[in-house]
Amino acid sequence: MIDPAILRSDPERIRESQRRRGEDVTLVDRLIEADQSARQARQHFDELRNQQKSLGKEIGPLQGQLKKAPDADHAALQSQLDALMAKAQTLADEVKAADDTATTAQEHTDALAREISNLVNLDSPVGGEEAFRVLEHVGTPRDFAAEGFTPKDHLELGEALGAIDTERAAKVSGSRFFFLTGPGAELEFALLNLALEHARRHGLTPVITPALVLPSAMDGTGFLGQAAENVYRIESDDLYLVGTSEVPLAAMHSDEIIDAADLPLRYAGWSSCFRREAGSYGKDTRGIIRVHQFDKVEMFVFCAPEDAEAEHANLLAWEREFIDALEIPYRVIDVATGDLGSSAARKFDIEAWIPTQDAYREVTSTSNTTEFQARRLKIRMRDGDATRPLATLNGTLCAMPRMIVALLENHQQADGTVGIPPALRPYLGGRTTL
Repeated sequence: MIDPAILRSDPERIRESQRRRGEDVTLVDRLIEADQSARQARQHFDELRNQQKSLGKEIGPLQGQLKKAPDADHAALQSQLDALMAKAQTLADEVKAADDTATTAQEHTDALAREISNLVNLDSPVGGEEAFRVLEHVGTPRDFAAEGFTPKDHLELGEALGAIDTERAAKVSGSRFFFLTGPGAELEFALLNLALEHARRHGLTPVITPALVLPSAMDGTGFLGQAAENVYRIESDDLYLVGTSEVPLAAMHSDEIIDAADLPLRYAGWSSCFRREAGSYGKDTRGIIRVHQFDKVEMFVFCAPEDAEAEHANLLAWEREFIDALEIPYRVIDVATGDLGSSAARKFDIEAWIPTQDAYREVTSTSNTTEFQARRLKIRMRDGDATRPLATLNGTLCAMPRMIVALLENHQQADGTVGIPPALRPYLGGRTTL
Protein backbone atom coordinates (compact mmCIF):
# COMPACT_ATOMS: atom_id res chain seq x y z
CA MET A 1 0.00 0.00 0.00
CA ILE A 2 1.34 3.43 -0.90
CA ASP A 3 2.04 6.18 1.63
CA PRO A 4 -1.11 8.38 2.01
CA ALA A 5 1.19 11.39 2.46
CA ILE A 6 2.39 10.97 -1.13
CA LEU A 7 -1.19 10.77 -2.38
CA ARG A 8 -1.97 14.09 -0.71
CA SER A 9 1.26 15.94 -1.47
CA ASP A 10 2.46 14.51 -4.80
CA PRO A 11 -0.28 12.57 -6.62
CA GLU A 12 1.48 13.07 -9.96
CA ARG A 13 4.23 10.75 -8.74
CA ILE A 14 1.64 8.01 -8.36
CA ARG A 15 0.07 8.79 -11.74
CA GLU A 16 3.48 8.54 -13.40
CA SER A 17 4.12 5.18 -11.75
CA GLN A 18 0.76 3.90 -12.99
CA ARG A 19 1.57 5.14 -16.50
CA ARG A 20 4.95 3.39 -16.49
CA ARG A 21 3.33 0.17 -15.37
CA GLY A 22 0.64 0.44 -18.03
CA GLU A 23 -2.03 0.48 -15.33
CA ASP A 24 -5.12 2.61 -14.71
CA VAL A 25 -4.12 6.25 -14.08
CA THR A 26 -7.71 7.38 -13.39
CA LEU A 27 -7.64 5.20 -10.28
CA VAL A 28 -5.43 7.85 -8.65
CA ASP A 29 -8.05 10.57 -9.08
CA ARG A 30 -10.77 8.29 -7.76
CA LEU A 31 -8.58 7.56 -4.75
CA ILE A 32 -7.93 11.27 -4.14
CA GLU A 33 -11.67 11.96 -4.17
CA ALA A 34 -12.37 9.00 -1.88
CA ASP A 35 -9.60 10.06 0.52
CA GLN A 36 -10.98 13.59 0.72
CA SER A 37 -14.50 12.29 1.35
CA ALA A 38 -13.24 9.92 4.04
CA ARG A 39 -11.32 12.68 5.82
CA GLN A 40 -14.33 15.02 5.65
CA ALA A 41 -16.57 12.26 7.01
CA ARG A 42 -14.16 11.61 9.87
CA GLN A 43 -13.89 15.32 10.59
CA HIS A 44 -17.70 15.59 10.74
CA PHE A 45 -17.78 12.66 13.17
CA ASP A 46 -15.10 14.28 15.34
CA GLU A 47 -17.05 17.53 15.46
CA LEU A 48 -20.25 15.75 16.51
CA ARG A 49 -18.34 13.67 19.05
CA ASN A 50 -16.88 16.84 20.58
CA GLN A 51 -20.38 18.33 20.81
CA GLN A 52 -21.51 15.13 22.52
CA LYS A 53 -18.72 15.38 25.07
CA SER A 54 -19.50 19.04 25.74
CA LEU A 55 -23.16 18.23 26.20
CA GLY A 56 -22.25 15.50 28.66
CA LYS A 57 -20.33 18.05 30.71
CA GLU A 58 -23.52 20.15 30.93
CA ILE A 59 -25.80 17.26 31.85
CA GLY A 60 -23.71 15.93 34.72
CA PRO A 61 -23.66 19.14 36.83
CA LEU A 62 -27.34 19.80 36.06
CA GLN A 63 -28.26 16.38 37.39
CA GLY A 64 -26.33 17.21 40.55
CA GLN A 65 -28.16 20.55 40.94
CA LEU A 66 -31.50 18.84 40.46
CA LYS A 67 -30.89 16.51 43.39
CA LYS A 68 -30.06 19.41 45.73
CA ALA A 69 -32.51 22.02 44.37
CA PRO A 70 -35.46 23.26 46.46
CA ASP A 71 -38.91 22.27 45.28
CA ALA A 72 -39.51 25.71 43.81
CA ASP A 73 -36.64 25.31 41.34
CA HIS A 74 -37.14 21.63 40.66
CA ALA A 75 -39.55 21.95 37.74
CA ALA A 76 -37.41 24.47 35.85
CA LEU A 77 -34.26 22.42 36.31
CA GLN A 78 -36.06 19.25 35.27
CA SER A 79 -37.27 20.99 32.12
CA GLN A 80 -33.70 22.05 31.27
CA LEU A 81 -32.44 18.53 31.91
CA ASP A 82 -35.16 16.97 29.76
CA ALA A 83 -34.26 19.29 26.90
CA LEU A 84 -30.58 18.46 27.19
CA MET A 85 -31.31 14.71 27.39
CA ALA A 86 -33.45 14.92 24.27
CA LYS A 87 -30.67 16.80 22.50
CA ALA A 88 -28.18 14.20 23.72
CA GLN A 89 -30.27 11.37 22.28
CA THR A 90 -30.54 13.12 18.93
CA LEU A 91 -26.81 13.81 18.98
CA ALA A 92 -26.04 10.19 19.86
CA ASP A 93 -28.00 9.07 16.80
CA GLU A 94 -26.12 11.59 14.65
CA VAL A 95 -22.74 10.48 16.06
CA LYS A 96 -23.50 6.83 15.31
CA ALA A 97 -24.63 7.66 11.78
CA ALA A 98 -21.55 9.83 11.22
CA ASP A 99 -19.28 7.08 12.53
CA ASP A 100 -20.88 4.55 10.19
CA THR A 101 -20.50 6.95 7.26
CA ALA A 102 -16.84 7.64 8.10
CA THR A 103 -16.10 3.93 8.49
CA THR A 104 -17.73 3.09 5.16
CA ALA A 105 -15.88 5.95 3.44
CA GLN A 106 -12.55 4.78 4.87
CA GLU A 107 -13.19 1.19 3.83
CA HIS A 108 -13.92 2.40 0.28
CA THR A 109 -10.71 4.46 0.31
CA ASP A 110 -8.66 1.53 1.59
CA ALA A 111 -10.10 -0.77 -1.07
CA LEU A 112 -9.14 1.68 -3.82
CA ALA A 113 -5.68 2.17 -2.31
CA ARG A 114 -5.07 -1.58 -2.41
CA GLU A 115 -5.67 -1.53 -6.16
CA ILE A 116 -2.73 0.80 -6.74
CA SER A 117 0.60 -0.93 -7.26
CA ASN A 118 3.83 0.09 -5.59
CA LEU A 119 5.62 3.15 -6.94
CA VAL A 120 8.15 2.04 -9.52
CA ASN A 121 11.79 3.00 -9.27
CA LEU A 122 12.37 5.65 -11.94
CA ASP A 123 15.59 3.89 -12.99
CA SER A 124 13.66 0.80 -14.13
CA PRO A 125 13.21 0.49 -17.92
CA VAL A 126 9.72 1.40 -19.07
CA GLY A 127 7.61 -1.06 -21.03
CA GLY A 128 6.29 -4.60 -21.12
CA GLU A 129 7.91 -7.98 -20.60
CA GLU A 130 10.37 -7.61 -23.50
CA ALA A 131 11.51 -4.10 -22.56
CA PHE A 132 14.02 -5.30 -19.94
CA ARG A 133 17.56 -3.94 -19.82
CA VAL A 134 20.49 -6.38 -19.90
CA LEU A 135 22.99 -5.35 -17.23
CA GLU A 136 25.65 -8.01 -17.69
CA HIS A 137 26.50 -11.35 -19.29
CA VAL A 138 28.51 -13.78 -17.17
CA GLY A 139 30.21 -16.87 -18.56
CA THR A 140 30.34 -18.18 -22.11
CA PRO A 141 27.85 -20.74 -23.41
CA ARG A 142 29.51 -23.96 -24.57
CA ASP A 143 29.95 -24.63 -28.27
CA PHE A 144 28.59 -28.16 -28.43
CA ALA A 145 29.14 -28.35 -32.19
CA ALA A 146 32.86 -27.74 -31.65
CA GLU A 147 32.81 -30.53 -29.06
CA GLY A 148 31.31 -32.85 -31.65
CA PHE A 149 27.85 -33.60 -30.31
CA THR A 150 24.30 -32.25 -30.20
CA PRO A 151 23.11 -31.41 -26.67
CA LYS A 152 20.07 -33.18 -25.28
CA ASP A 153 17.35 -31.31 -23.43
CA HIS A 154 16.93 -31.71 -19.68
CA LEU A 155 14.01 -34.13 -19.93
CA GLU A 156 15.83 -36.52 -22.26
CA LEU A 157 18.88 -36.37 -20.00
CA GLY A 158 16.81 -36.75 -16.85
CA GLU A 159 14.91 -39.75 -18.16
CA ALA A 160 18.10 -41.47 -19.32
CA LEU A 161 19.71 -40.90 -15.92
CA GLY A 162 16.63 -42.10 -14.02
CA ALA A 163 16.36 -38.63 -12.50
CA ILE A 164 13.08 -37.20 -13.86
CA ASP A 165 9.75 -38.94 -14.50
CA THR A 166 6.94 -36.80 -15.89
CA GLU A 167 4.90 -39.64 -17.42
CA ARG A 168 4.17 -41.34 -14.11
CA ALA A 169 3.59 -37.96 -12.45
CA ALA A 170 0.94 -37.20 -15.08
CA LYS A 171 -0.71 -40.52 -14.21
CA VAL A 172 -0.75 -39.54 -10.54
CA SER A 173 -1.39 -35.78 -10.61
CA GLY A 174 -1.96 -34.63 -14.20
CA SER A 175 0.13 -32.41 -16.43
CA ARG A 176 2.92 -30.13 -15.20
CA PHE A 177 3.91 -32.38 -12.30
CA PHE A 178 7.02 -34.54 -11.98
CA PHE A 179 8.84 -37.11 -9.91
CA LEU A 180 12.51 -36.55 -9.08
CA THR A 181 13.96 -40.01 -8.63
CA GLY A 182 17.39 -41.38 -7.73
CA PRO A 183 20.05 -38.90 -8.85
CA GLY A 184 17.35 -36.27 -9.49
CA ALA A 185 16.22 -36.35 -5.87
CA GLU A 186 19.84 -36.40 -4.70
CA LEU A 187 20.59 -33.39 -6.88
CA GLU A 188 17.74 -31.40 -5.32
CA PHE A 189 18.92 -32.21 -1.79
CA ALA A 190 22.47 -31.26 -2.79
CA LEU A 191 21.23 -27.92 -4.10
CA LEU A 192 19.25 -27.39 -0.90
CA ASN A 193 22.29 -28.06 1.28
CA LEU A 194 24.50 -25.80 -0.83
CA ALA A 195 21.85 -23.05 -0.69
CA LEU A 196 21.51 -23.33 3.11
CA GLU A 197 25.28 -23.21 3.58
CA HIS A 198 25.39 -20.20 1.27
CA ALA A 199 22.61 -18.51 3.25
CA ARG A 200 24.24 -19.17 6.63
CA ARG A 201 27.54 -17.80 5.37
CA HIS A 202 25.81 -14.52 4.57
CA GLY A 203 24.00 -14.31 7.90
CA LEU A 204 20.52 -15.40 6.81
CA THR A 205 18.48 -17.43 9.29
CA PRO A 206 17.14 -20.68 7.75
CA VAL A 207 13.35 -21.07 8.08
CA ILE A 208 10.99 -23.87 7.06
CA THR A 209 7.71 -22.06 6.38
CA PRO A 210 4.05 -23.14 6.24
CA ALA A 211 2.78 -23.93 2.76
CA LEU A 212 -0.79 -22.89 3.66
CA VAL A 213 -1.57 -19.32 4.70
CA LEU A 214 -4.57 -17.18 5.64
CA PRO A 215 -6.12 -14.70 3.17
CA SER A 216 -4.64 -11.84 5.20
CA ALA A 217 -1.11 -13.09 4.49
CA MET A 218 -1.73 -13.62 0.79
CA ASP A 219 -3.45 -10.24 0.39
CA GLY A 220 -0.92 -8.43 2.55
CA THR A 221 1.94 -9.44 0.30
CA GLY A 222 0.02 -8.41 -2.82
CA PHE A 223 -0.72 -11.85 -4.28
CA LEU A 224 -4.50 -11.50 -4.43
CA GLY A 225 -4.39 -8.71 -6.98
CA GLN A 226 -3.06 -9.23 -10.48
CA ALA A 227 -1.44 -12.54 -9.41
CA ALA A 228 -4.63 -14.05 -7.96
CA GLU A 229 -5.32 -16.22 -11.02
CA ASN A 230 -2.19 -18.25 -10.28
CA VAL A 231 -3.03 -18.93 -6.62
CA TYR A 232 -4.52 -22.21 -5.36
CA ARG A 233 -7.27 -21.71 -2.77
CA ILE A 234 -8.62 -24.33 -0.35
CA GLU A 235 -12.19 -23.02 -0.19
CA SER A 236 -13.43 -25.32 2.57
CA ASP A 237 -10.83 -23.93 5.00
CA ASP A 238 -10.32 -20.48 3.43
CA LEU A 239 -6.59 -21.07 3.13
CA TYR A 240 -4.18 -20.53 0.24
CA LEU A 241 -1.27 -22.64 -0.99
CA VAL A 242 1.77 -20.40 -1.27
CA GLY A 243 3.45 -19.78 -4.61
CA THR A 244 6.60 -18.69 -2.77
CA SER A 245 7.78 -18.64 0.85
CA GLU A 246 7.94 -14.85 0.44
CA VAL A 247 4.31 -14.87 1.61
CA PRO A 248 4.71 -16.58 5.01
CA LEU A 249 8.09 -14.91 5.59
CA ALA A 250 6.61 -11.44 5.03
CA ALA A 251 3.56 -12.16 7.17
CA MET A 252 5.62 -13.71 9.97
CA HIS A 253 6.08 -10.26 11.55
CA SER A 254 2.65 -8.83 10.65
CA ASP A 255 1.12 -6.51 13.27
CA GLU A 256 4.53 -6.19 14.96
CA ILE A 257 6.86 -3.33 15.85
CA ILE A 258 10.54 -4.22 15.42
CA ASP A 259 13.30 -2.24 17.12
CA ALA A 260 15.57 -0.46 14.66
CA ALA A 261 18.56 -1.95 16.51
CA ASP A 262 17.38 -5.45 15.49
CA LEU A 263 17.34 -4.63 11.78
CA PRO A 264 18.04 -5.92 9.25
CA LEU A 265 16.32 -9.26 9.74
CA ARG A 266 17.41 -11.68 7.02
CA TYR A 267 15.79 -15.07 6.41
CA ALA A 268 16.19 -17.95 3.97
CA GLY A 269 12.88 -19.78 3.68
CA TRP A 270 12.47 -23.32 2.35
CA SER A 271 9.05 -24.38 1.11
CA SER A 272 7.16 -26.24 -1.53
CA CYS A 273 5.49 -23.78 -3.89
CA PHE A 274 2.25 -24.14 -5.83
CA ARG A 275 1.22 -22.19 -8.93
CA ARG A 276 -1.74 -22.68 -11.22
CA GLU A 277 0.21 -21.28 -14.19
CA ALA A 278 -3.01 -19.79 -15.54
CA GLY A 279 -2.52 -18.05 -18.85
CA SER A 280 0.53 -20.17 -19.75
CA TYR A 281 -1.34 -22.70 -21.90
CA GLY A 282 1.05 -24.22 -24.42
CA LYS A 283 4.17 -22.68 -22.83
CA ASP A 284 6.97 -24.92 -21.56
CA THR A 285 4.81 -28.01 -21.56
CA ARG A 286 7.83 -30.28 -21.96
CA GLY A 287 9.88 -31.10 -18.90
CA ILE A 288 10.04 -29.28 -15.60
CA ILE A 289 10.54 -25.61 -16.47
CA ARG A 290 6.96 -24.49 -15.79
CA VAL A 291 5.22 -26.71 -13.26
CA HIS A 292 2.46 -26.59 -10.65
CA GLN A 293 4.57 -27.68 -7.67
CA PHE A 294 8.25 -27.16 -6.90
CA ASP A 295 10.62 -26.48 -4.02
CA LYS A 296 12.49 -23.24 -3.50
CA VAL A 297 14.84 -21.44 -1.14
CA GLU A 298 13.74 -17.79 -0.88
CA MET A 299 15.65 -15.00 0.84
CA PHE A 300 13.67 -12.31 2.66
CA VAL A 301 14.80 -9.10 4.36
CA PHE A 302 13.21 -6.58 6.74
CA CYS A 303 15.19 -3.35 6.96
CA ALA A 304 14.99 0.42 7.37
CA PRO A 305 13.67 2.04 4.15
CA GLU A 306 16.87 4.02 3.69
CA ASP A 307 18.85 0.75 3.60
CA ALA A 308 16.61 -1.02 1.09
CA GLU A 309 18.67 -0.33 -2.05
CA ALA A 310 21.84 -1.61 -0.38
CA GLU A 311 20.01 -4.75 0.76
CA HIS A 312 18.70 -5.22 -2.78
CA ALA A 313 22.27 -5.13 -4.06
CA ASN A 314 23.22 -7.72 -1.43
CA LEU A 315 20.47 -10.11 -2.52
CA LEU A 316 21.47 -9.85 -6.16
CA ALA A 317 25.14 -10.40 -5.29
CA TRP A 318 24.30 -13.52 -3.23
CA GLU A 319 22.19 -14.92 -6.07
CA ARG A 320 25.03 -14.34 -8.52
CA GLU A 321 27.54 -15.96 -6.19
CA PHE A 322 25.37 -19.07 -5.93
CA ILE A 323 25.01 -19.45 -9.70
CA ASP A 324 28.71 -18.71 -10.20
CA ALA A 325 29.43 -21.67 -7.91
CA LEU A 326 27.34 -23.88 -10.20
CA GLU A 327 29.35 -22.71 -13.24
CA ILE A 328 26.31 -21.86 -15.33
CA PRO A 329 26.42 -19.01 -17.91
CA TYR A 330 23.83 -16.33 -17.21
CA ARG A 331 22.77 -12.76 -17.71
CA VAL A 332 21.40 -10.18 -15.28
CA ILE A 333 18.43 -8.08 -16.37
CA ASP A 334 16.69 -5.01 -14.99
CA VAL A 335 13.00 -5.95 -15.29
CA ALA A 336 10.73 -3.48 -17.11
CA THR A 337 8.01 -1.61 -15.24
CA GLY A 338 5.15 -3.45 -16.93
CA ASP A 339 6.51 -6.81 -15.75
CA LEU A 340 7.28 -5.99 -12.12
CA GLY A 341 4.34 -7.38 -10.19
CA SER A 342 2.24 -5.09 -8.01
CA SER A 343 4.47 -5.15 -4.90
CA ALA A 344 7.85 -4.55 -6.51
CA ALA A 345 9.35 -1.10 -7.02
CA ARG A 346 12.32 -2.63 -8.83
CA LYS A 347 13.31 -6.16 -9.77
CA PHE A 348 16.40 -7.85 -11.13
CA ASP A 349 16.27 -11.31 -12.73
CA ILE A 350 19.10 -13.74 -13.37
CA GLU A 351 18.52 -15.80 -16.49
CA ALA A 352 20.54 -18.98 -17.04
CA TRP A 353 21.61 -20.11 -20.49
CA ILE A 354 19.59 -23.12 -21.66
CA PRO A 355 21.51 -24.67 -24.58
CA THR A 356 18.67 -26.63 -26.23
CA GLN A 357 16.46 -23.56 -26.26
CA ASP A 358 19.28 -21.30 -27.44
CA ALA A 359 17.96 -18.78 -24.91
CA TYR A 360 18.34 -17.37 -21.44
CA ARG A 361 15.59 -18.34 -18.99
CA GLU A 362 14.82 -16.89 -15.57
CA VAL A 363 16.16 -18.91 -12.63
CA THR A 364 16.25 -16.30 -9.86
CA SER A 365 14.65 -12.96 -9.14
CA THR A 366 15.05 -10.29 -6.47
CA SER A 367 12.61 -7.47 -5.72
CA ASN A 368 12.69 -4.33 -3.60
CA THR A 369 9.12 -3.86 -2.38
CA THR A 370 10.02 -0.75 -0.30
CA GLU A 371 7.31 -0.05 2.33
CA PHE A 372 4.46 -1.46 0.24
CA GLN A 373 4.05 -4.86 1.90
CA ALA A 374 4.92 -3.58 5.38
CA ARG A 375 2.07 -1.04 5.24
CA ARG A 376 -0.41 -3.71 4.17
CA LEU A 377 0.80 -6.13 6.85
CA LYS A 378 1.08 -3.43 9.54
CA ILE A 379 4.79 -4.03 10.22
CA ARG A 380 6.64 -1.06 11.71
CA MET A 381 10.02 -0.25 13.14
CA ARG A 382 10.64 1.62 16.38
CA ASP A 383 13.14 4.38 15.64
CA GLY A 384 13.85 6.33 18.84
CA ASP A 385 10.51 7.43 20.27
CA ALA A 386 8.67 7.11 16.95
CA THR A 387 7.45 4.22 14.82
CA ARG A 388 7.33 4.07 11.03
CA PRO A 389 6.90 1.45 8.28
CA LEU A 390 9.98 -0.53 7.36
CA ALA A 391 11.00 -1.99 3.98
CA THR A 392 10.84 -5.58 2.77
CA LEU A 393 12.81 -7.32 0.02
CA ASN A 394 12.85 -10.82 -1.43
CA GLY A 395 15.16 -12.84 -3.61
CA THR A 396 15.19 -16.40 -4.95
CA LEU A 397 18.35 -18.24 -3.98
CA CYS A 398 17.44 -21.54 -5.64
CA ALA A 399 14.25 -22.60 -7.43
CA MET A 400 15.00 -26.30 -7.72
CA PRO A 401 13.47 -27.43 -11.05
CA ARG A 402 14.88 -24.62 -13.15
CA MET A 403 18.29 -24.90 -11.51
CA ILE A 404 18.27 -28.63 -12.23
CA VAL A 405 17.35 -27.88 -15.86
CA ALA A 406 20.28 -25.48 -16.17
CA LEU A 407 22.70 -27.88 -14.47
CA LEU A 408 21.77 -30.88 -16.61
CA GLU A 409 21.86 -29.05 -19.92
CA ASN A 410 25.02 -27.00 -19.34
CA HIS A 411 27.10 -29.77 -17.77
CA GLN A 412 26.12 -32.69 -20.02
CA GLN A 413 28.81 -34.76 -21.72
CA ALA A 414 28.90 -36.54 -25.06
CA ASP A 415 28.51 -39.95 -23.38
CA GLY A 416 25.21 -38.96 -21.71
CA THR A 417 26.67 -38.32 -18.28
CA VAL A 418 26.39 -34.97 -16.52
CA GLY A 419 29.34 -33.34 -14.81
CA ILE A 420 28.90 -32.16 -11.23
CA PRO A 421 30.35 -28.71 -10.39
CA PRO A 422 32.93 -28.87 -7.56
CA ALA A 423 30.67 -26.82 -5.25
CA LEU A 424 28.02 -29.58 -5.30
CA ARG A 425 30.32 -32.60 -4.98
CA PRO A 426 30.56 -32.60 -1.16
CA TYR A 427 26.76 -33.01 -1.05
CA LEU A 428 26.77 -35.87 -3.59
CA GLY A 429 29.26 -38.17 -1.90
CA GLY A 430 32.21 -36.70 -3.76
CA ARG A 431 30.96 -37.86 -7.16
CA THR A 432 32.14 -35.94 -10.20
CA THR A 433 29.38 -37.06 -12.60
CA LEU A 434 25.79 -38.26 -12.68
